[in-house]
Amino acid sequence: MAETKPAAKRKGHGRTRRSRIQQLPEDIRASLDALLREGRMSQAEILEQVNDLCRQHGEEPLSQSSLSRYQKRMDDVGRKIRESREVAEVWVAKLGSAPTSDIGKLVQEIVRTLAFDLVMSASESEKPIEPKALNQLALALTRIEQAAMASHKREQEIRQLFAEEAAAKAEEVMVNQGMTAGTIASIKKEILGIA
Repeated sequence: MAETKPAAKRKGHGRTRRSRIQQLPEDIRASLDALLREGRMSQAEILEQVNDLCRQHGEEPLSQSSLSRYQKRMDDVGRKIRESREVAEVWVAKLGSAPTSDIGKLVQEIVRTLAFDLVMSASESEKPIEPKALNQLALALTRIEQAAMASHKREQEIRQLFAEEAAAKAEEVMVNQGMTAGTIASIKKEILGIA
């Protein structure tokens, strides 16, 4: 009876198996990627050209199915990159002149939403959330809240400084215009109360 290897020693067990295309030499894979990005050739023409390179380098030719799977993954990644760029362009255009704190608040809200979506999708699946992932999520949310509190505190400090500068400038103008000390004190109190 043949001896079986322990589970941890079996080939490929415990790690992701590399696809046929990932096993290609770097120069062949770079040529394949360039042909796919250009989009000027049909898949059959690309397969023929890449398999010529494989034969020249003593590599086993690619199958149509492995190329199709790889091209689909490349297309999916390209689509996601284009979508994220479009979203970024919209928000940069919208928030380009917005104060930094507003952009910070937006980023915090996006991360909160992503965390919520992650928890919801995990709760809907049959697979439980791993403790490590749950710990990382909790840590990320804690950091978001700390950043929000620090941002709020800094915003309050900036408002206070601005109000103090405005009150000092107003006092200077009012003194030059001959206003009474009581009126000046009342107006300064109003300005400082806004902060």
